[in-house]
Amino acid sequence: QVVESGGGLAQAGGSLRLSCSISGLTIADYNLGWFRQSPGKEREGVAFVHWSGGQTSYADSVKGRFTVSRDNAKRTVTLQMNRLKPEDTAKYFCAADRTWAKLLTRPTYRGQGTQVTVSS
Repeated sequence: QVVESGGGLAQAGGSLRLSCSISGLTIADYNLGWFRQSPGKEREGVAFVHWSGGQTSYADSVKGRFTVSRDNAKRTVTLQMNRLKPEDTAKYFCAADRTWAKLLTRPTYRGQGTQVTVSS
């Protein structure tokens, strides 16, 4: 089970922290990440972290502003979002897959999402 939390309303320039709780999986074996999608737009991969924790990947649109991290002991993956922009408004989804390539394209596990709205 993959469950996101922490979405909400923020002002431009502000910060939000999303958290994803994962159960039912051996989390240490899984690559984890975040996608987002807003109405009328394609799903966008936002940030990903390798199962080892040693590699991360970010969309160009969020580099330098967002940070993804994982805590295997707490079974969570977190997305710290700073310097938010109105264009960051979207529903954010947590995802997990054993294969890195699949995580970036068609993850096996995905949550229901949490809404982030950034006002200007």
